Amino acid sequence: MNQYSPLINVMIGAAHKAGRNLIRDFGEVEHLQVSLKGPGDFVTKADKKSEKIIFEELRKARPHYCFLMEENGEIPGNDTSNKWIVDPLDGTTNFLHGIPQFAVSIALERDGVLIAGVIYEPITDQTFWAEQGKGAFLNNRRLRVSARRNLNESLFSTGIPFIAHSDKAKALFQKELEAIMAVSAGVRRFGAAALDLAWVAAGRYEGFWEAGLKPWDIAAGIVLIREAGGFISDINGKPHMMKSGTIVAGNDILQPELLSILQKSAK
Repeated sequence: MNQYSPLINVMIGAAHKAGRNLIRDFGEVEHLQVSLKGPGDFVTKADKKSEKIIFEELRKARPHYCFLMEENGEIPGNDTSNKWIVDPLDGTTNFLHGIPQFAVSIALERDGVLIAGVIYEPITDQTFWAEQGKGAFLNNRRLRVSARRNLNESLFSTGIPFIAHSDKAKALFQKELEAIMAVSAGVRRFGAAALDLAWVAAGRYEGFWEAGLKPWDIAAGIVLIREAGGFISDINGKPHMMKSGTIVAGNDILQPELLSILQKSAK
């Protein structure tokens, strides 16, 4: 059994409490699917309620920390060194459509460095967590990224641009997808970036790439992949994922290869 640090205990406690509420709300979504109005407003309330629970739990445990949250943005605190980065419901569109692929994501950034992350998948009760220098775990099992070395044996995940994205972004993605499909065992799109990153850390996927992401989509996943022995960068090969919103992840062999293919696609 792992001895959770006080920090991880706080983060997991907040994620689990929010997750329990999301499960209850998810049970209602199915009934709302057939209504004329649909579940949209209800899901927005579920998202905000989850964020409120996480905020209250984290603020109670660490009263002076700052926040960066999907719904409420930046919330200042007296301790400017520490910032919680929170996605209360990653995979909102899945949730909206009654698809059980969503998660709660919480990360802690200290002096500009991501030092801890928790990604909780309520439906399956899987808790992915990592702390700088202490490794990455799924519940109490140590995680390592996939050991595969060949692209043609590898499974990758991504996010597909939708209506809000520009035609240029969609065209670029089409080129990227064709290039990866031509050399890999397959590409998946499950609709929750935090979980995609957690699954790379768990060795389920060999790699992941996406553009147009927000800090709360990826902060916890970055910690998980690094602590699971993986490599991660933005599309330019730099460690500026949080600013650029682009991310390319994998193991030591496949991440550089994936990055190279994506960069060539952009030319």
